[in-house]
Amino acid sequence: MEDIILDVFNFVFTVILLGIFITWISLMNTMYKSFTKAPFLDIFEKKETDMPKVSVILPARNEEDFITKCLETLCKQNYKNFEIIAINDSSEDKTGEIIEKFAKNDSRVIHVSAREKPKNWMGKNWACMEGFKKATGDLLLFTDADTKFKKNVMELTVSHLLSEHLDALTVIPRLRCIDKITKITLPMLSTFLHSRYSALNVNNPKKEVGYFFGSFFMITREIYEGIGTHEIVKQEIVEDGALGKITKESGGVLKMVRGEHLIEALYSRSAKEMWNGLKRLMVPLYHQNSSWAVGVFFAVLFILFMPIPLLTYSIIAFDSSLSFTTLLISAIISTITLFLASALEAKMGLNLSLVYSIFAPLGGLIVVLGFLAGILQANKSTAVSWRGRKYSVKEFPQNFLKV
Repeated sequence: MEDIILDVFNFVFTVILLGIFITWISLMNTMYKSFTKAPFLDIFEKKETDMPKVSVILPARNEEDFITKCLETLCKQNYKNFEIIAINDSSEDKTGEIIEKFAKNDSRVIHVSAREKPKNWMGKNWACMEGFKKATGDLLLFTDADTKFKKNVMELTVSHLLSEHLDALTVIPRLRCIDKITKITLPMLSTFLHSRYSALNVNNPKKEVGYFFGSFFMITREIYEGIGTHEIVKQEIVEDGALGKITKESGGVLKMVRGEHLIEALYSRSAKEMWNGLKRLMVPLYHQNSSWAVGVFFAVLFILFMPIPLLTYSIIAFDSSLSFTTLLISAIISTITLFLASALEAKMGLNLSLVYSIFAPLGGLIVVLGFLAGILQANKSTAVSWRGRKYSVKEFPQNFLKV
C-alpha cells in the first residue's frame, strides 16, 4: 500500500515537472523572440522633423554617488534644444549641492527643491510632478539619477518618436548590477517578467500591455497632460508601469525599443535594495487581488525553484521503479531548462557572465522568498521601503498590476 501511495506522489510530481518544463520552453521562446525581434532605438526610417524643446525631468533622492555622472552625460547630449529639470527630493546627502553646482555652470540645468510630499503621494511621483510644473518643453523625458547616456540618445529618441508619429517611446536600458546577489537574482526575475512585459507585447496594438521603463521614457506634453500627469498615478508603487499602461489604454501610440548599447541604468545599489524591490512588485498585486497574488507566488515557487528539491529527492530516494525513473528524468530535464533560461537571460538580456547562471536555483529562491515577504508584509505600515522612505499602501488603490 505504501508503495502505491509513493508511486502516486511520484507520478503527480512528474506531471508537475513536465508542466514546469513546458513553461520554461515557452518562456525561453518568448525571451529569444524578444531579444532577436524587438526594435532598436537607433534603427528606424528617419524623416525630416522639427527640433522641439525637450524637458528632461530628473527626480533625485540621496543620489550623491550617481547623479554627477548622470548630469554629465545629459549635458553632453548633441541635441540642441533641451533643459534639465533636476529635482532634489528632500535628500539627506549632497545631492542638492551637486545639482546646484551644475545649475550654476550650465543654464540648461534647473535646480528644483521639491516641497514636502503630501501624505497621499509616493515620493518619486511627487518629485516628478514638481519637476513637470517647471518644464517648458513640448516633449518630456523622464529618467533616473543613476542612469547614464551616450551623447546621441536624446537626438535619436526625438527623431524616432517624431518620425513614427508616436505619443511615447520607452527604451530598454542595460541594467547594471553592483553586488553579486543581484547578479544572481536578476536573470531569474527577468525571465519571469518577460512573459508579459516584453517589447513585442507592448508594441502589439492588439494587446493591452503597456509599460514604461522609469529609467528612460519620452512622452509628448499633450498626451501626458491628457492622461492626467503623475497625479493620476500618485499612489502607485510601480508608477512607470502604471503610466505606460494608462497611456496605451487611453489610445496613445506607445513603443518600446532596445537601447542597451546606448543607455545604462542601475538596477539596485545593494542586495537589500534588490530585496525591497522584490517586495515592491508583490505588494500592489496583493492589495488588488490577494488570491491572485498567492497564485502568482506559488507559480513562481514551482517554476523558479521546485525542480531542484524534486531532483534532489528523486536522486536520494531513487529505486528502479517506473515512478522514480520518470520522476528523475523529468526533474533532470526541468532543471536543465531552468539553467538554460537563466543563461539565455544573463547573456542576451543582461550582458552578465554565465558564471552567475550556475547559481540560478539560489536566484530563484531569493525571488520566491522576496515575493513571500511582500505578501506577508503587505498590510503593514512599512510594507514598502524605498530610498529611505517607508510606505503603507493598504489604503491606496494600486492599478498597474490590475487583474
